[in-house]
Amino acid sequence: MSWIQALLLGLLQGLTEYLPVSSSGHLAIGQALFGLDDGSSNLAFTVLLHVATVLSTVVILWSEIVWLFKDLFKFQWNEGTKYVVNILISMIPVAIVGFLFKDKVEAVFGSGLLIVGIMLLVTASLLTFSYFAKPRQKEEISPLHAFIIGIAQACAVMPGLSRSGSTIATGLLLGNKKEKLAQFSFLMVIPPILGEALLDVKDMFEVGVSEALGGISPVAALVGFLAAFISGCFACKWMINIVKKGKLIWFAVYCFIVGGLAIIFA
Repeated sequence: MSWIQALLLGLLQGLTEYLPVSSSGHLAIGQALFGLDDGSSNLAFTVLLHVATVLSTVVILWSEIVWLFKDLFKFQWNEGTKYVVNILISMIPVAIVGFLFKDKVEAVFGSGLLIVGIMLLVTASLLTFSYFAKPRQKEEISPLHAFIIGIAQACAVMPGLSRSGSTIATGLLLGNKKEKLAQFSFLMVIPPILGEALLDVKDMFEVGVSEALGGISPVAALVGFLAAFISGCFACKWMINIVKKGKLIWFAVYCFIVGGLAIIFA
């Protein structure tokens, strides 16, 4: 992988991580277009890009994160503590998938564009349902809803099934306010991805960093990381505003088109 390819893939990851169009699906398409469609050898690079976008979440939502920690360390049952508990509850499904089905999930990432196209169509369907459904909006995200949204996040480990699209659409179908969902959706992914990254770093040192990166040079990896981080900062802020305005239907149209093309050219 050249540094230009890493740059383009990093930009693609950063821009699509927060938009409900599946960053993993677009990365699979991008790697296929570049002739880098061996998902197993590029998995470490994919994780690296995800870590970059998680750090962009921390930057954009820094004030909310500080508020959560301040409330949490008051050791009281306050709003911040409730929010943290909901995030922990949302992590349960993805933790189960990660521990029990990690190898099977990794195998899917190298299975070609057909599964990506199908999952993009599923993403489009979820966004469409959530756009036309008009349930009564609830003021707060309950622990039960946090768990169900967590199930949606766990399902979104499939390439092509958008994590932000799945979690936000599920929350909207449950009747949660769209103003709160984007922030919760972005914050709930931080612990699982950082945890996965730590495990992958350990594995990388065990087998050797260069082998784990599939032959990707450190320069290309750094370029991809910085591209994903910078573009992720812009996309995160933009997506929060989009969700507040409720304009997700256009992303459903986009996913239908790209998903159909991926299936045709699979």
